Amino acid sequence: MLHRLHQRIQQFLFESQPAPPTLLPQGLRYPYALIRDVLQGQLTLRAMSLAYTTLLSIAPLMALAFSILKGLGYGQYFQPLLYQFLQPLGDSKAIELTTNIMRTINSVRSGVLGSLGLALLIYNVISTLQKVEASFNFVWHVEQPRNVARRFAEYLSVMIVGPVLIAAAIGVFTALSRSEAAQTITQLGVSAWISHHLKHLTPFLLVSAAFSFVYGFIPNTKVRIKSALIGGIAAGGLWTFVGILFTRFVASSTQTALIYAGFAIVIVALIWIYTSWLILLIGAQLSFYVQHPQSLRTGYRDVYMTPALRERIGLSVMYLIARDFKEGASQWTLNRLSRYLEIPSAALRPIINAFINSSLLTTTQNDGYLPARDLAHIDLFQVLEAVRNDAHDTRTPHLRVVQAADKMATHFNEILRDSIQGKTLADWVKSESSANETLTR
Repeated sequence: MLHRLHQRIQQFLFESQPAPPTLLPQGLRYPYALIRDVLQGQLTLRAMSLAYTTLLSIAPLMALAFSILKGLGYGQYFQPLLYQFLQPLGDSKAIELTTNIMRTINSVRSGVLGSLGLALLIYNVISTLQKVEASFNFVWHVEQPRNVARRFAEYLSVMIVGPVLIAAAIGVFTALSRSEAAQTITQLGVSAWISHHLKHLTPFLLVSAAFSFVYGFIPNTKVRIKSALIGGIAAGGLWTFVGILFTRFVASSTQTALIYAGFAIVIVALIWIYTSWLILLIGAQLSFYVQHPQSLRTGYRDVYMTPALRERIGLSVMYLIARDFKEGASQWTLNRLSRYLEIPSAALRPIINAFINSSLLTTTQNDGYLPARDLAHIDLFQVLEAVRNDAHDTRTPHLRVVQAADKMATHFNEILRDSIQGKTLADWVKSESSANETLTR
C-alpha cells in the first residue's frame, strides 16, 4: 500500500506533464525529496554523531572563538550570542547553561596549556570541523575530502573568519542603531514598532548568514552563491520556527524535569543541539538539490543503469570532453556534465572513474577533465571497453566457464571491434564537426 502510494507520488512529481503546464509538481519536488531523505535515516544518524561531537568539543571551540572576538574588541557580545542560541531551552535553562559554558571557557583560557595543551586544542578543533566536512561531503556526494595541508589552513581560517564576520555583523547593527536615520525614526515615534520586529528578525538574519557561509565553504566542492543562500535562508527560517516551538514545548513540559531531575537540562540541551544539526544538514541538502535538481528523484539511492545506457553515457562524456578540448573551450567538470546530461553525479562518477583508471581521462587542479593522451591515440573501442570492463569488484561473482557462451561473447566482441576498427576519438570529433558545418550552411 505505502509502496504503491510512493510510486504514485513520484509519478505525479517527476513524470506527469500537466496541461496547461504548472509549477506545482516542480515546486513540491524539493519538500518531497527532503522529507524522503530524512525518513531514510542517513541525515538523522549524522546529526546524532555531530551532536555527540559537539558535546566533546564545545569548550575548545568556544574558547578559541571567544579569544578571537575579545582580540577584536567584541568579547562582551559573545555571551549574549551564546544565550541567543540556547534561548529555545527556556530562559532559566539558557542562563544556567550559558553561565556554565562561560565558566568552562574562562578556565580553558586562563589555564596554563603549554605547547602540548595548545596542540591538543587545535587538533580538537580541526578534528571537529573534519567531521562536519565529512557530513557535508556526504550530502553533496563528494568522495574526496580535503588534504591535510588544506584542512589545516582552511579550518583554522574558518575559526578566524567566523568570529570576524560575527563581529562585523554586530558592528553594522550597532552603527545602524546609532545613525542619524535611526535617531530620526525614533523622533517619529515608530522606533518601538521597528525595534520590536528587528529584535525577532536579527537572530534569523544572523543564523541565515552563518548557515549560508557554512554551505558555501565547508563542502569540498564548488557551491554556487545562489544555492548556498537559498539553503541558508530556508534553514535559518526553519531554525527560528522550530526554536519557537521548542521553547513552548520546554515551558509546557514539567514531566521531563521530574523524571531526569538534575540531568534534565543536559537532556534538553542535547535534543536542541541534535535538532540544530539536523536543520543545518537539511539546509545543506536543499542547497545540493537547488544546484543539482537532476538528483531530486533518486536522492541517495543507487541509480540503475542498463549496459546500453552506460555505453551511451560513456560515449557522451568522452565526446563532449574531446570536442571542447579540441576547440579550446572550458573544461568539463563532474557537476557541469551532470547538469548537461541531466543525470545524477552519483551515477556519472563511476563511469568517469573507469575512464581515469583506463588512462583515457585525467583530472586537473580545477577538478576538470581532459583527455589523458592525444585524441588520435584513443580508439573508440577502448572507450567502450573502459565502460564495459570496469575495475574488478570483490562482489563480482566468479562465473563458471561455459565454452559455448564465451565463444559467442568473444564473437560479438570481435564484430564490434571490426566495425569501428581504426576509428579514433579524433576522427569521431572531426566527422561530427564537419557534419555540423554542413548543416549550418
